[in-house]
Amino acid sequence: MPDKGLFDIHCHIVPSVDDGASSVEEAFKMLQMEYKQGVRNIIATPHFRLQMFETPIETVDRQFHVLRQLARKVSPDLHVYLGCEFHSNQEMVPMLRSGEVHTMAGSRYVLTEFSGSTKSSYIRERLYSLLSHGYKPIVAHIERYECLRKDLGLVEELVDLGAFMQINADSIIGKDGFGTKRYCKKLMKLDLVSFVGSDCHGTRERISRIGEAYDYVAKKEGESYADQLFVRNPQKILVDAQRRKER
Repeated sequence: MPDKGLFDIHCHIVPSVDDGASSVEEAFKMLQMEYKQGVRNIIATPHFRLQMFETPIETVDRQFHVLRQLARKVSPDLHVYLGCEFHSNQEMVPMLRSGEVHTMAGSRYVLTEFSGSTKSSYIRERLYSLLSHGYKPIVAHIERYECLRKDLGLVEELVDLGAFMQINADSIIGKDGFGTKRYCKKLMKLDLVSFVGSDCHGTRERISRIGEAYDYVAKKEGESYADQLFVRNPQKILVDAQRRKER
């Protein structure tokens, strides 16, 4: 596995806050698995979805503090930051402004999730709302949305609008089927992808394969492009967070 300080910007590794790590023990094992994959920087993204995942932010913050302590036990060079996978709704901007939901590591980036059958008009409207209020939406696992799978032109339109696209490591290497793998390959060929996340949820199923995905992309598209997706673009999130903090 590569040892380049890879990033995982989408994972459910904070213990006991959503359908990801179910305990401190599982979170620790997941951190170890990430480290073995070459990951050195993790933005943990607990779900927030109305009427499904509404863990109070105080609880999320408390459990994230536990995760940071676990990461130090794995290795001093394993860094974790807190974000959120924010399922879209009409109150996204007010909730972000009030601090009810986290941005990515305190930056202006927002990992934004939709339902698989969401219509393109709604995706477009929600992303435009975030962009017009100064946020930088990252569309989570875009390979899952029917309207985006059918229309690469729509993906290009959203990128031109200013949104960023994220795909899952498992989708890249074929764990989610050949059709999904082929779709991700097309996205990368057209340079429509900015980020890759593991979307890991546990230690047995939906595990992190970031390092495997990095190796695949480096082999197929070149090491420089792989570094862009797995290192350089994610670093921009942390840079943006620091700038926002200094204002």
